[in-house]
Amino acid sequence: MVRPPRDTPAAAAVAITSTTSMATAMNHISNPNEPFPDPSALSAATTTHAQGRFRIATRKLPISKSGAIDELTERIGIPMPEMIFGDNVVAIAHAPSGWSVEFNTPDALDAVDKTDRHMLKVAYARDWESTREGTTAGIKEVVKPYDWSYSTTYAGTVRQSLPPPPPPHAEQQQGQAAGGQPQVPPTFQPTEKKIPIELLKRRDPILFFDEVVLYESELDDNGISIYSVKVRVHAQRMLLLCRLFMRLDNVVVRIRDTRVYVDFDTDEVLREYTEKESQFADVKRALIMSGRLPDDVTIGLRDANVLDPLLNVVTQRTEAVCLAPSAATT
Repeated sequence: MVRPPRDTPAAAAVAITSTTSMATAMNHISNPNEPFPDPSALSAATTTHAQGRFRIATRKLPISKSGAIDELTERIGIPMPEMIFGDNVVAIAHAPSGWSVEFNTPDALDAVDKTDRHMLKVAYARDWESTREGTTAGIKEVVKPYDWSYSTTYAGTVRQSLPPPPPPHAEQQQGQAAGGQPQVPPTFQPTEKKIPIELLKRRDPILFFDEVVLYESELDDNGISIYSVKVRVHAQRMLLLCRLFMRLDNVVVRIRDTRVYVDFDTDEVLREYTEKESQFADVKRALIMSGRLPDDVTIGLRDANVLDPLLNVVTQRTEAVCLAPSAATT
């Protein structure tokens, strides 16, 4: 593939070029009269923004067609949710180092549990089972041998490549790390640092914003599972929020958030992954106790932002990577 010059719009989407060929194959047009963007439209559907030494790219296209869904089902090995936006991507790329992190649909679905270890039963199945004690010991909670709530543990796909080799006379300065060791691509490492929420609360101008849905399921009319990405960019920093919101009515509510924070002054990237979960009855009770009217309780159960502070934290971890040229390679 010929790489376009860095000052072209296509270059700003460097982090998603690796998924373009896959997306093109996913949306093979079986019917010539079937309206769908030509593969060349993938670039046209991509919006990019440059800030500091970073390039942020988002791509939004229609729901994947049946042929693409069948291909993805075969490749990943589980049935797909009702709505798949298989060509949608959000990516953050650091141009000098070649490092990037992206969020795409195939990788998100591939991180769904493909066993029966985390399967859930719907409320009416639980009630039915309780009326037949002693007769259901051999019946599985659900027939499908995978996590049909699509509660992915995906936290993004990191891609990293070394910059072009330096001239021979500059090898020690640019091509090797301290101590004569070969330069290695930067990687996320565990950290005690926290995303500076107070800075993000400031009313700084938003230079770029987008929201991209990767997949959605109504869980056979038993709730919702939606995986989406929001990104907002300010002059000195940016925040990406990738959120799984899953509500299985009368059973459980889950939120799994991946936040990616970028400091444009230091080229440091923080990634925070958090899982939250509570029983549906406990969440509904908390909404009622807050004084909401019945209609407002129903509305609240559909709003992840309302439910987020009501859920228990299951796990949380934070990682960091510094992409500045002078950063130590440890």
